[in-house]
Amino acid sequence: MRSTSDTVAAIGLAIGGALGMAGAFVASDPLRETLWTIDGVGVVVAAALLTMKYQRLGNDLVAAGFLTYLAGESLLLAGNAAGLEASVPSYVGGICLWAAGLVMVSAPKTFALWMRLTAFVAAVLFVVSALMILWGAPLLPTSAPLPAAGYPFLVLTFIGWIWTLLKSQR
Repeated sequence: MRSTSDTVAAIGLAIGGALGMAGAFVASDPLRETLWTIDGVGVVVAAALLTMKYQRLGNDLVAAGFLTYLAGESLLLAGNAAGLEASVPSYVGGICLWAAGLVMVSAPKTFALWMRLTAFVAAVLFVVSALMILWGAPLLPTSAPLPAAGYPFLVLTFIGWIWTLLKSQR
């Protein structure tokens, strides 16, 4: 029997992945900010539940990784209402924490190799994006190819985590 917290975490990740990607392609600022706010809340709830799950399982590095990811998502969530340009400082901090959290979650062999690889690719793309912004590149959260190239890898990682949550209780 699947635990309620695993189901809620899977739903939060699904909402986060779907609305996060949708927001990246929306031209309307209010709609994008709304989608990303709902996305952020879903991911924060999921990451909090995953932190607790992996802490109870004794996997401290994975638990700390989800907690670090949660901190990054919170920074991104805080910047949503400011609009794209004004959110860049919190965005840089947020994607740096995303990257750190993804590496921490993926360093141990807790998840399948393909999930760990998609997480590492996303982390590298987010770190490169953050460094580019810090060094003066005029990038926004929706800029392509970076940072936009990192989002599909992040969503693939989410899909893997969802799959792990749902299969673990079958």
